[in-house]
Amino acid sequence: MAAIQYELIKQCSHTGARAGRLHTPHGTFDTPIFMPVGTQGTVKAMSPHELKEMGAGIILGNTYHLFLRPGHDLVAEAGGLHSFINWDRGILTDSGGFQVFSLGDLRKITEEGVAFRSHLDGSKQFLSPEKSMEVQMALGSDIVMAFDECVPYPAEYDYAKQSTERTTRWAERCREAFCGGNRQGLFGIVQGGMYKDLRSQSVRELVSLDFPGYAVGGLSVGESKPLMYEMLEHTVPQLPSGKPRYLMGVGTPDCLVEGVLYGIDMFDCVFPTRVARNGTVMTHTGRLVVKNAEFARDFRPIDEHCGCYTCRNFTRAYIRHLFKAEEILGLRLTTIHNLYFLLQFMRDMRQAILEDRFVAFRDNFRAGYELAR
Repeated sequence: MAAIQYELIKQCSHTGARAGRLHTPHGTFDTPIFMPVGTQGTVKAMSPHELKEMGAGIILGNTYHLFLRPGHDLVAEAGGLHSFINWDRGILTDSGGFQVFSLGDLRKITEEGVAFRSHLDGSKQFLSPEKSMEVQMALGSDIVMAFDECVPYPAEYDYAKQSTERTTRWAERCREAFCGGNRQGLFGIVQGGMYKDLRSQSVRELVSLDFPGYAVGGLSVGESKPLMYEMLEHTVPQLPSGKPRYLMGVGTPDCLVEGVLYGIDMFDCVFPTRVARNGTVMTHTGRLVVKNAEFARDFRPIDEHCGCYTCRNFTRAYIRHLFKAEEILGLRLTTIHNLYFLLQFMRDMRQAILEDRFVAFRDNFRAGYELAR
């Protein structure tokens, strides 16, 4: 039996939105799903127990960061990432490709792989498709991502084409090196920049390799949201309907709704935890910056419709006080809220799909949600 399997439960009758189940070695999870990001083996400010309480089924680990510190050999010695971080549900590890792409002048891409200098100590390091597989197999994640080259935005057509074709060759090498058996599943990553023909080419080449799941990469890298949606609308319908589809690095409510609209099953992003640490929280009517002076005497919860621990127990005024006093509890409470909010948002979307009212759900959301307060 394959390590990763997708079960389609319900397809929206008017859009590409779909509800399904993702079966992994560490549990079965309903989709569409948002995956909190645990870059260095921890979702910032959260304990595994708290994540479970709010319904998180699968989280992310970061190959690049765990490779540099504490090292995949140490994690393997601890029994793998699940054991090391005390998390018995799903884990997806990214390949490290996006992180080395982000290093700019500190990295050099060749056909063999990427040479770069560690952001920690400046030491010379190297990641290749084979090395990425070695690291991720040692980490023992449920879902392993193929090593890819993320096409920057903007990019000339010729560069995007060369980069996309290299991603395919690297995917082939990943497939050759990967031996996760029934313990891990390897996903391919579609690239192609902002060029529809390259996106189609990437899909064709990767689907021919028969991965158990596919990610759409190279989006949310600086392009406009309408352009990202255009690429999704073109790309996602070409992916196999019987396998999970993952949009990498997207996590704002407006983008989640549109991603689901086009048939995406899985999402991840550091956004909800990152902005929480700066005092920004999500509500059903938009974002608000809870540390602003206007909330000094606001004794309502962050969101009166939210059932998270923070909203059930604390007020905007108190949370603002915690931020002004630089108390750690403040950023923990906003993080708890933002993650719960997105996880519940995905559950609500799934229910709307199951009841064949997703179009109305999307319309109501867009009518009431402001991108910024």
